Amino acid sequence: MNYTTLQDAFFKLRSNRLFELFVVSIIIFSALVIGAKTYNIPPEVLVLIGWLDTGITLFFLLEISIRFIGEPEKKRFFHNAWNVFDTLIVVVSLIPIEDSEMALIGRLIRIFRVLRMVSIIPELRLLLNSLIKALPQLGYVILLMFIIFYIYAAVGASFFGKINEVLWGDISIAMLTLFRVMTFEDWTDVMYETMAVYPFSWIFYLTFIFLTTFAFLNMVIGIVVSVMEGEHAQEEKEKALEDGTPTIESLHKEIIELKELIKNKS
Repeated sequence: MNYTTLQDAFFKLRSNRLFELFVVSIIIFSALVIGAKTYNIPPEVLVLIGWLDTGITLFFLLEISIRFIGEPEKKRFFHNAWNVFDTLIVVVSLIPIEDSEMALIGRLIRIFRVLRMVSIIPELRLLLNSLIKALPQLGYVILLMFIIFYIYAAVGASFFGKINEVLWGDISIAMLTLFRVMTFEDWTDVMYETMAVYPFSWIFYLTFIFLTTFAFLNMVIGIVVSVMEGEHAQEEKEKALEDGTPTIESLHKEIIELKELIKNKS
């Protein structure tokens, strides 16, 4: 078997849905093995878990090798950030540091192997890429949230500071209290305490919850969904170009060219 035949075989294997599901199952099993180490287990079982962890690491090395050899253009393999991430995780996992001072780092690297599910499952990649691309827009939402928090914290510290200094003593503590209100962590206790002095202070809390919890959540969802739709449309376009399937843009361009051609002939 020559290298070209091996590359074609590995390319088909890495593109096989069953192989992807098998890799995902190994990643899940790896997560369970890592979780098992956190329990108080007998030494014999701990040795078995150690052998299983070694086997999982070797499988990931084999899997990343199959993906690399199956790549028609080797340079493009490392153009993908997820391929670089997977390779680093696998390579670092091979370093024998369990019995050294860097044992904690070794365990952390093995925990991060769970993130490889993102690189394997396209839907998770789409979601994470959308979240990353939405960060610039989310930055303005976070800035708006900070402004709202600051205004309400200043009002709360001014009016409620004498009622409970632990919750409203200064503006920074008041912002922490407002975060507690936003997350609904016993927020009614905070409200009823101030209502004993200011009966209409419930307006303060309800307007804050509406502006932060409901409005903020809807804005974040709207931005992420919008970016995801754009990402999905871009992926569909790239896939159509690879398959040779005509896209709306290409059809629109051909129609314009046909119109120009008919116009020139007439």
